[in-house]
Amino acid sequence: MTGPADEVLHLTDNLTVGRLGYGAMQLPGPGVWGPPRDHASALAVLRRAVELGVTHIDTSDFYGPHVANDLIKEALHPYPDNLVIATKVGVVRDEWHGFEAATEPERLRDQVEENLLRLGRDRLDLVYLRMGGDGLLFPSEVPFAESFGALAELRRRGLIRHLGLSGVTVGQLAEARAIAPVVAVQNRLHLFDRSGADMLSACEEDGIAFTAYFPLAAGMLRPGLDLSQAPPGMAPSTEQFAALDEIAHRYGATRIQVALAWLLGHSPVTLAIPGTSSLAHLEENMAAADLVLSDEDLVVVNKLA
Repeated sequence: MTGPADEVLHLTDNLTVGRLGYGAMQLPGPGVWGPPRDHASALAVLRRAVELGVTHIDTSDFYGPHVANDLIKEALHPYPDNLVIATKVGVVRDEWHGFEAATEPERLRDQVEENLLRLGRDRLDLVYLRMGGDGLLFPSEVPFAESFGALAELRRRGLIRHLGLSGVTVGQLAEARAIAPVVAVQNRLHLFDRSGADMLSACEEDGIAFTAYFPLAAGMLRPGLDLSQAPPGMAPSTEQFAALDEIAHRYGATRIQVALAWLLGHSPVTLAIPGTSSLAHLEENMAAADLVLSDEDLVVVNKLA
């Protein structure tokens, strides 16, 4: 079945993904910990995503931990030939449900093996090394080149097809590319956060995919969401929401769809991986690929940051 995610990006000659994919971070329970609130619904969301044309699922074994990967395997294995599953290593969960850097070579090897086991694969399509260069995690004390070199070795051994980077700086991207090819970078970018602009420019220059995580501003674009818990200065203002809603109204769309349409139209190398545990939200997200904003509206949206 084809669907609104048909627009693709060629990461390499033998790796093609739909530009509008699906992120599995919201499948586990609250705080990305434990089983989903509704197991059957989580499986239904994954299967419906593939029915709608998703060929790019983003996950990690630290989602749960293990929960997201176990659900993906249960819902979709044996996998469609065109489905690319990207995962992240370099982070584990601690006893307080927190996120802890784990980029030592031996720990990275363990994480790759765990992803292979949980997903039921002999080789991982795309593995991102998750670092702390975008400020969301404490940087590891392990030298970056040592960590990335360990993944490059696993790629040479055939356990990984392609390598990516997440939460990195432009300097780290250059350092990694001197060790092994990098096909994608996953950093923050959404309507209200353009901190990834420099990295996006570097990716455009070198033909590297830029996968925007938190494309919906970590859920802050959902109407009715309590924004009181957002970090200081991170929650959109009433004026920003009003401008976004005005544009959405003109297209008979939602603010979610406008945000995703902006992201896909912002650069030819961007990929979006909105996540949800709701079938209704999944349908809404995927419909965004059919929305094309006018040049005039793009000017307004670009000023929302």
